[in-house]
Amino acid sequence: MNGYVNRTNPPDHPSPPQPPVQPDPPAAHPQTVPQAPNAENNKTLQNIQSLGQTETVTADSNIFCITIIGQVEGHMVLPPQNKTTKYEHIIPQLVAAEQNPKVEGILIILNTVGGDVEAGLAIAEMISSLTKPTVTIVLGGGHSIGVPIAVSADHSIIAESATMTIHPIRLNGLVIGVPQTFEYLDKMQERVVRFVTSHSRITEQKFKELMFTTGELTRDIGTTIIGQEAVDYGLIDQVGGVGEALKVLNQKIEERRMQGGMMQ
Repeated sequence: MNGYVNRTNPPDHPSPPQPPVQPDPPAAHPQTVPQAPNAENNKTLQNIQSLGQTETVTADSNIFCITIIGQVEGHMVLPPQNKTTKYEHIIPQLVAAEQNPKVEGILIILNTVGGDVEAGLAIAEMISSLTKPTVTIVLGGGHSIGVPIAVSADHSIIAESATMTIHPIRLNGLVIGVPQTFEYLDKMQERVVRFVTSHSRITEQKFKELMFTTGELTRDIGTTIIGQEAVDYGLIDQVGGVGEALKVLNQKIEERRMQGGMMQ
């Protein structure tokens, strides 16, 4: 038969029956495809590495919170082991909060040892120029250039155990021993004194007295004040915590709303 099979007649040995063919499963709907667990795992891992917890509070709020911690970093990059707040990161956040219509108030939390004078003054000037209600709260410490930042808001609060160190400004690096150097230092110091006294109830005489006190700090000139003392001197408005800060800020937000309604 030349290798051809006659299809009209059945073969002598029929082929074994074939197993039934299973139909293909229906294609899953795009919306029912489960998400890969990698994205969720990566988010959890990032939260653990950044914040030390698996989940973060994501509730919407009309209050924008900014933290200024460690050392205020200015024009010079500090060593990597230093905990720093970069002023080039803070300023864009303040601008964004001012422009965002959903943000009605700004809370600034401080726990800083000080840092670059011009960077700290730049942050303080930015906070004081905002049109939205602002409240600062000193937790732990608000030392050195942290003092102008602490008094720059509409209302300032300090924790009962928090401290603030007031001392003359200093220069790092090469210092040329000429009268112009000391004149520059004096002008820089006057900028700090003028800002603090114009944004708080402390007098210039009292602030300079605290700044130039000798015998209290072992390796420096100046004064360390704690909690209620800052209020008694007129540097800070009240003693309190985060709850009081949010209460005051919400009150100022409500007052601003009422003023806006009356103007309309």
